[in-house]
Amino acid sequence: MTVLMFFLGLAALVLGAESLVRGAGRLATTLGVSPLVVGLTVVAFGTSAPEVAVSVNAALSGSTDIAVGNVVGSNIFNILFILGISALITPLVVHAQIIRQEIPILIGSCLILFVLSADDRITAAESTLLLLTLIAYTVFLIVQSRKESQAIQDEYAAENDKKTSWDSRVYVQVGLIAIGLALLVQGSEWLVDAAVIFARHMGVSDIVIGLTIVAAGTSMPEVATSVMAAFKGERDIAVGNVVGSNTFNILGGLGITGLIAPAGIVVPPSVMNFDLWVMSAVCFACIPVFITGREIARWEGAVFLGYYIAYVAYLVLASKAHDAIGAYSSVMMSFVIPITLITLIAVMIRRQG
Repeated sequence: MTVLMFFLGLAALVLGAESLVRGAGRLATTLGVSPLVVGLTVVAFGTSAPEVAVSVNAALSGSTDIAVGNVVGSNIFNILFILGISALITPLVVHAQIIRQEIPILIGSCLILFVLSADDRITAAESTLLLLTLIAYTVFLIVQSRKESQAIQDEYAAENDKKTSWDSRVYVQVGLIAIGLALLVQGSEWLVDAAVIFARHMGVSDIVIGLTIVAAGTSMPEVATSVMAAFKGERDIAVGNVVGSNTFNILGGLGITGLIAPAGIVVPPSVMNFDLWVMSAVCFACIPVFITGREIARWEGAVFLGYYIAYVAYLVLASKAHDAIGAYSSVMMSFVIPITLITLIAVMIRRQG
Protein backbone atom coordinates (compact mmCIF):
# COMPACT_ATOMS: atom_id res chain seq x y z
CA MET A 1 0.00 0.00 0.00
CA THR A 2 2.88 2.37 0.72
CA VAL A 3 4.37 1.83 -2.73
CA LEU A 4 0.94 2.33 -4.31
CA MET A 5 0.44 5.53 -2.29
CA PHE A 6 3.85 6.82 -3.42
CA PHE A 7 3.14 6.27 -7.13
CA LEU A 8 -0.42 7.60 -6.86
CA GLY A 9 1.00 10.72 -5.22
CA LEU A 10 3.61 11.04 -7.94
CA ALA A 11 0.97 10.66 -10.68
CA ALA A 12 -1.26 13.24 -9.01
CA LEU A 13 1.65 15.70 -8.82
CA VAL A 14 2.50 15.31 -12.50
CA LEU A 15 -1.14 15.58 -13.65
CA GLY A 16 -1.76 18.47 -11.27
CA ALA A 17 1.24 20.40 -12.53
CA GLU A 18 0.20 19.81 -16.15
CA SER A 19 -3.32 21.06 -15.44
CA LEU A 20 -2.05 24.08 -13.51
CA VAL A 21 0.48 25.04 -16.19
CA ARG A 22 -2.05 24.73 -19.02
CA GLY A 23 -4.77 26.62 -17.18
CA ALA A 24 -2.53 29.39 -15.84
CA GLY A 25 -0.71 29.81 -19.14
CA ARG A 26 -3.90 30.09 -21.16
CA LEU A 27 -5.49 32.43 -18.60
CA ALA A 28 -2.43 34.68 -18.64
CA THR A 29 -2.60 34.86 -22.44
CA THR A 30 -6.34 35.59 -22.32
CA LEU A 31 -5.75 38.43 -19.87
CA GLY A 32 -3.04 39.91 -22.10
CA VAL A 33 -0.03 39.17 -19.91
CA SER A 34 3.27 39.40 -21.78
CA PRO A 35 4.42 36.18 -23.48
CA LEU A 36 7.87 36.55 -21.89
CA VAL A 37 6.35 36.69 -18.41
CA VAL A 38 4.16 33.67 -19.18
CA GLY A 39 7.17 31.65 -20.33
CA LEU A 40 9.59 32.56 -17.55
CA THR A 41 7.13 32.64 -14.67
CA VAL A 42 3.88 30.74 -15.24
CA VAL A 43 5.45 27.71 -16.91
CA ALA A 44 8.59 27.60 -14.74
CA PHE A 45 6.63 28.30 -11.56
CA GLY A 46 3.92 25.83 -12.53
CA THR A 47 6.38 22.96 -13.01
CA SER A 48 7.82 23.83 -9.58
CA ALA A 49 4.41 23.65 -7.92
CA PRO A 50 4.93 20.02 -6.76
CA GLU A 51 8.08 21.05 -4.87
CA VAL A 52 6.14 23.82 -3.13
CA ALA A 53 3.19 21.55 -2.34
CA VAL A 54 5.39 18.79 -0.91
CA SER A 55 7.58 21.20 1.09
CA VAL A 56 4.57 22.97 2.62
CA ASN A 57 2.87 19.68 3.46
CA ALA A 58 6.07 18.29 4.96
CA ALA A 59 6.63 21.44 7.04
CA LEU A 60 3.07 21.37 8.38
CA SER A 61 3.48 17.72 9.36
CA GLY A 62 6.75 18.49 11.18
CA SER A 63 9.06 16.89 8.61
CA THR A 64 11.08 20.03 7.87
CA ASP A 65 14.05 17.88 6.81
CA ILE A 66 12.00 16.65 3.86
CA ALA A 67 10.87 20.23 3.13
CA VAL A 68 14.45 21.53 2.85
CA GLY A 69 15.84 18.39 1.26
CA ASN A 70 13.14 18.44 -1.38
CA VAL A 71 14.03 21.95 -2.60
CA VAL A 72 17.82 21.52 -2.46
CA GLY A 73 17.67 18.02 -3.91
CA SER A 74 15.31 19.10 -6.71
CA ASN A 75 17.67 21.88 -7.76
CA ILE A 76 20.60 19.48 -7.91
CA PHE A 77 18.46 16.93 -9.78
CA ASN A 78 17.19 19.53 -12.25
CA ILE A 79 20.64 20.61 -13.40
CA LEU A 80 22.64 17.40 -13.23
CA PHE A 81 20.01 14.81 -14.17
CA ILE A 82 17.50 16.66 -16.36
CA LEU A 83 20.03 18.70 -18.35
CA GLY A 84 22.24 15.61 -18.52
CA ILE A 85 19.49 13.41 -19.96
CA SER A 86 18.24 16.16 -22.30
CA ALA A 87 21.75 16.85 -23.64
CA LEU A 88 22.28 13.15 -24.31
CA ILE A 89 19.16 13.23 -26.50
CA THR A 90 20.42 16.25 -28.43
CA PRO A 91 23.00 19.00 -27.71
CA LEU A 92 21.17 21.83 -25.94
CA VAL A 93 21.29 25.39 -27.21
CA VAL A 94 21.76 27.96 -24.45
CA HIS A 95 20.12 31.32 -25.11
CA ALA A 96 22.34 34.35 -24.51
CA GLN A 97 19.82 35.78 -22.02
CA ILE A 98 20.18 32.69 -19.83
CA ILE A 99 23.94 33.21 -19.63
CA ARG A 100 23.79 36.98 -19.08
CA GLN A 101 20.75 37.18 -16.80
CA GLU A 102 19.09 33.99 -15.57
CA ILE A 103 22.20 32.13 -14.35
CA PRO A 104 23.50 35.17 -12.36
CA ILE A 105 20.04 35.53 -10.78
CA LEU A 106 19.99 31.83 -9.89
CA ILE A 107 23.49 32.05 -8.37
CA GLY A 108 22.42 35.15 -6.44
CA SER A 109 19.44 33.23 -5.06
CA CYS A 110 21.81 30.47 -3.89
CA LEU A 111 24.00 33.04 -2.12
CA ILE A 112 20.96 34.60 -0.40
CA LEU A 113 19.93 31.14 0.81
CA PHE A 114 23.44 30.55 2.17
CA VAL A 115 23.33 33.75 4.19
CA LEU A 116 19.83 33.10 5.56
CA SER A 117 20.76 29.51 6.51
CA ALA A 118 23.90 30.53 8.42
CA ASP A 119 22.10 30.15 11.78
CA ASP A 120 20.57 26.78 10.72
CA ARG A 121 17.07 28.24 10.49
CA ILE A 122 14.99 30.24 8.01
CA THR A 123 12.58 32.40 9.97
CA ALA A 124 9.27 33.89 8.84
CA ALA A 125 10.94 37.28 8.30
CA GLU A 126 13.65 35.69 6.16
CA SER A 127 11.02 33.76 4.20
CA THR A 128 9.27 37.07 3.54
CA LEU A 129 12.55 38.40 2.15
CA LEU A 130 12.76 35.43 -0.23
CA LEU A 131 9.21 36.05 -1.46
CA LEU A 132 9.84 39.79 -1.89
CA THR A 133 12.91 38.95 -3.96
CA LEU A 134 10.76 36.68 -6.13
CA ILE A 135 8.20 39.47 -6.58
CA ALA A 136 10.97 41.92 -7.53
CA TYR A 137 12.30 39.39 -10.06
CA THR A 138 8.83 38.99 -11.57
CA VAL A 139 8.32 42.75 -11.78
CA PHE A 140 11.71 43.01 -13.48
CA LEU A 141 10.59 40.46 -16.07
CA ILE A 142 7.38 42.41 -16.70
CA VAL A 143 9.31 45.64 -17.28
CA GLN A 144 11.78 43.79 -19.49
CA SER A 145 8.99 42.18 -21.51
CA ARG A 146 7.72 45.57 -22.60
CA LYS A 147 10.92 45.98 -24.59
CA GLU A 148 10.34 42.83 -26.65
CA SER A 149 10.54 43.30 -30.38
CA GLN A 150 7.36 43.03 -32.44
CA ALA A 151 8.82 39.97 -34.18
CA ILE A 152 9.02 38.08 -30.88
CA GLN A 153 5.47 39.14 -29.96
CA ASP A 154 4.19 37.91 -33.32
CA GLU A 155 6.02 34.60 -32.90
CA TYR A 156 4.38 33.90 -29.55
CA ALA A 157 1.00 34.98 -30.91
CA ALA A 158 1.37 32.54 -33.80
CA GLU A 159 2.24 29.70 -31.42
CA ASN A 160 -0.76 30.56 -29.28
CA ASP A 161 -3.07 30.39 -32.31
CA LYS A 162 -1.89 26.83 -32.97
CA LYS A 163 -3.21 25.62 -29.61
CA THR A 164 -6.51 23.80 -29.31
CA SER A 165 -9.57 25.91 -28.62
CA TRP A 166 -11.21 23.71 -25.97
CA ASP A 167 -9.37 25.59 -23.21
CA SER A 168 -9.85 29.06 -24.66
CA ARG A 169 -12.72 30.02 -22.33
CA VAL A 170 -11.97 31.66 -18.98
CA TYR A 171 -14.13 29.29 -16.92
CA VAL A 172 -12.28 26.28 -18.38
CA GLN A 173 -8.93 27.87 -17.56
CA VAL A 174 -9.99 28.62 -13.98
CA GLY A 175 -11.29 25.04 -13.69
CA LEU A 176 -7.96 23.64 -14.86
CA ILE A 177 -6.13 25.75 -12.25
CA ALA A 178 -8.49 24.54 -9.49
CA ILE A 179 -8.13 20.87 -10.53
CA GLY A 180 -4.36 21.26 -10.73
CA LEU A 181 -4.14 22.74 -7.24
CA ALA A 182 -6.38 20.01 -5.79
CA LEU A 183 -4.25 17.26 -7.36
CA LEU A 184 -1.05 18.93 -6.12
CA VAL A 185 -2.34 19.11 -2.54
CA GLN A 186 -3.54 15.49 -2.47
CA GLY A 187 -0.52 14.18 -4.36
CA SER A 188 1.91 15.92 -2.05
CA GLU A 189 0.21 14.42 1.00
CA TRP A 190 0.44 10.89 -0.40
CA LEU A 191 4.03 11.33 -1.54
CA VAL A 192 5.28 12.75 1.77
CA ASP A 193 3.49 10.11 3.85
CA ALA A 194 4.91 7.31 1.69
CA ALA A 195 8.42 8.82 1.74
CA VAL A 196 8.42 9.02 5.54
CA ILE A 197 7.36 5.36 5.78
CA PHE A 198 10.13 4.41 3.34
CA ALA A 199 12.67 6.30 5.43
CA ARG A 200 11.62 4.59 8.66
CA HIS A 201 11.56 1.14 7.05
CA MET A 202 14.93 1.44 5.29
CA GLY A 203 16.67 3.11 8.21
CA VAL A 204 17.52 6.09 6.02
CA SER A 205 17.10 9.62 7.36
CA ASP A 206 14.30 11.94 6.24
CA ILE A 207 16.83 14.33 4.73
CA VAL A 208 18.29 11.64 2.42
CA ILE A 209 14.80 10.60 1.28
CA GLY A 210 13.96 14.26 0.67
CA LEU A 211 17.18 14.87 -1.26
CA THR A 212 16.69 11.84 -3.51
CA ILE A 213 13.33 10.08 -3.88
CA VAL A 214 11.06 13.02 -3.09
CA ALA A 215 13.26 15.50 -4.99
CA ALA A 216 13.26 13.31 -8.11
CA GLY A 217 9.53 12.67 -7.80
CA THR A 218 8.54 16.33 -7.54
CA SER A 219 10.83 17.16 -10.48
CA MET A 220 8.89 14.90 -12.87
CA PRO A 221 7.11 17.89 -14.50
CA GLU A 222 10.50 19.46 -15.28
CA VAL A 223 11.74 16.10 -16.60
CA ALA A 224 8.73 15.77 -18.90
CA THR A 225 8.95 19.38 -20.10
CA SER A 226 12.69 19.40 -20.79
CA VAL A 227 12.93 15.94 -22.33
CA MET A 228 9.95 16.54 -24.62
CA ALA A 229 11.41 19.92 -25.59
CA ALA A 230 14.69 18.20 -26.47
CA PHE A 231 12.91 15.57 -28.57
CA LYS A 232 10.94 18.28 -30.40
CA GLY A 233 14.07 20.32 -31.08
CA GLU A 234 12.99 23.18 -28.78
CA ARG A 235 16.35 23.00 -27.05
CA ASP A 236 16.36 26.46 -25.50
CA ILE A 237 13.12 25.64 -23.66
CA ALA A 238 14.76 22.58 -22.10
CA VAL A 239 17.42 24.80 -20.49
CA GLY A 240 15.20 27.77 -19.63
CA ASN A 241 12.64 25.58 -17.85
CA VAL A 242 15.30 24.13 -15.53
CA VAL A 243 16.96 27.46 -14.68
CA GLY A 244 13.63 29.22 -14.07
CA SER A 245 12.30 26.39 -11.93
CA ASN A 246 15.43 26.36 -9.77
CA THR A 247 15.14 30.07 -9.06
CA PHE A 248 11.50 29.66 -8.06
CA ASN A 249 12.27 26.64 -5.85
CA ILE A 250 14.60 28.74 -3.71
CA LEU A 251 12.72 32.03 -3.61
CA GLY A 252 9.14 30.78 -3.85
CA GLY A 253 9.34 27.25 -2.48
CA LEU A 254 11.28 28.03 0.69
CA GLY A 255 9.65 31.47 0.98
CA ILE A 256 6.12 30.06 1.08
CA THR A 257 7.10 27.07 3.22
CA GLY A 258 8.85 29.27 5.79
CA LEU A 259 5.80 31.50 6.18
CA ILE A 260 3.44 28.56 6.64
CA ALA A 261 5.64 26.36 8.86
CA PRO A 262 4.74 26.98 12.54
CA ALA A 263 8.35 27.48 13.70
CA GLY A 264 10.03 28.38 10.43
CA ILE A 265 12.35 26.04 8.54
CA VAL A 266 15.13 24.22 10.39
CA VAL A 267 18.11 23.65 8.07
CA PRO A 268 19.87 20.37 9.03
CA PRO A 269 23.65 20.69 9.59
CA SER A 270 24.30 18.08 6.86
CA VAL A 271 22.48 20.26 4.31
CA MET A 272 24.32 23.39 5.40
CA ASN A 273 27.72 21.68 5.39
CA PHE A 274 27.38 19.66 2.19
CA ASP A 275 24.21 19.74 0.07
CA LEU A 276 23.92 23.54 -0.16
CA TRP A 277 27.52 23.59 -1.35
CA VAL A 278 26.75 20.97 -3.98
CA MET A 279 23.68 22.91 -5.16
CA SER A 280 25.71 26.12 -5.48
CA ALA A 281 28.60 24.30 -7.17
CA VAL A 282 26.40 22.85 -9.91
CA CYS A 283 24.92 26.30 -10.53
CA PHE A 284 28.42 27.77 -10.90
CA ALA A 285 29.38 24.80 -13.10
CA CYS A 286 26.74 25.94 -15.59
CA ILE A 287 28.83 29.02 -16.45
CA PRO A 288 31.79 27.31 -18.19
CA VAL A 289 29.51 24.63 -19.67
CA PHE A 290 27.02 27.14 -21.06
CA ILE A 291 29.53 29.56 -22.56
CA THR A 292 31.55 26.89 -24.41
CA GLY A 293 29.90 27.44 -27.76
CA ARG A 294 26.63 28.37 -26.00
CA GLU A 295 25.48 24.78 -25.93
CA ILE A 296 25.57 21.73 -23.68
CA ALA A 297 27.29 19.01 -25.69
CA ARG A 298 26.45 15.34 -25.29
CA TRP A 299 29.69 14.61 -23.41
CA GLU A 300 28.94 17.47 -21.00
CA GLY A 301 25.46 16.02 -20.47
CA ALA A 302 27.08 12.67 -19.69
CA VAL A 303 29.36 14.38 -17.13
CA PHE A 304 26.34 16.03 -15.48
CA LEU A 305 24.50 12.71 -15.31
CA GLY A 306 27.58 10.93 -13.95
CA TYR A 307 27.96 13.51 -11.19
CA TYR A 308 24.34 13.09 -10.15
CA ILE A 309 24.83 9.32 -9.83
CA ALA A 310 28.00 9.98 -7.81
CA TYR A 311 26.13 12.44 -5.56
CA VAL A 312 23.34 9.96 -4.80
CA ALA A 313 25.90 7.22 -4.15
CA TYR A 314 27.65 9.49 -1.65
CA LEU A 315 24.36 10.22 0.18
CA VAL A 316 23.54 6.52 0.49
CA LEU A 317 27.05 5.59 1.70
CA ALA A 318 27.11 8.48 4.19
CA SER A 319 23.65 7.64 5.56
CA LYS A 320 24.80 4.09 6.26
CA ALA A 321 28.21 5.22 7.59
CA HIS A 322 29.73 2.75 5.13
CA ASP A 323 33.44 1.93 5.41
CA ALA A 324 33.96 2.94 1.77
CA ILE A 325 32.85 6.55 2.29
CA GLY A 326 36.37 7.80 3.07
CA ALA A 327 37.98 6.25 -0.02
CA TYR A 328 35.03 7.31 -2.18
CA SER A 329 35.31 10.95 -1.07
CA SER A 330 39.08 10.97 -1.61
CA VAL A 331 38.77 9.68 -5.18
CA MET A 332 36.07 12.22 -6.03
CA MET A 333 37.90 15.19 -4.50
CA SER A 334 41.43 14.27 -5.59
CA PHE A 335 40.87 12.94 -9.10
CA VAL A 336 37.38 13.07 -10.64
CA ILE A 337 36.41 16.67 -9.84
CA PRO A 338 39.86 18.24 -10.65
CA ILE A 339 40.06 16.35 -13.97
CA THR A 340 36.56 17.52 -14.90
CA LEU A 341 37.38 21.14 -14.06
CA ILE A 342 40.62 21.05 -16.05
CA THR A 343 38.79 19.56 -19.04
CA LEU A 344 36.05 22.21 -18.94
CA ILE A 345 38.56 25.05 -18.66
CA ALA A 346 40.62 23.64 -21.55
CA VAL A 347 37.55 23.31 -23.77
CA MET A 348 36.41 26.84 -22.87
CA ILE A 349 39.84 28.33 -23.72
CA ARG A 350 40.03 26.40 -26.97
CA ARG A 351 36.55 27.40 -28.17
CA GLN A 352 37.04 31.04 -27.27
CA GLY A 353 40.46 31.08 -28.88
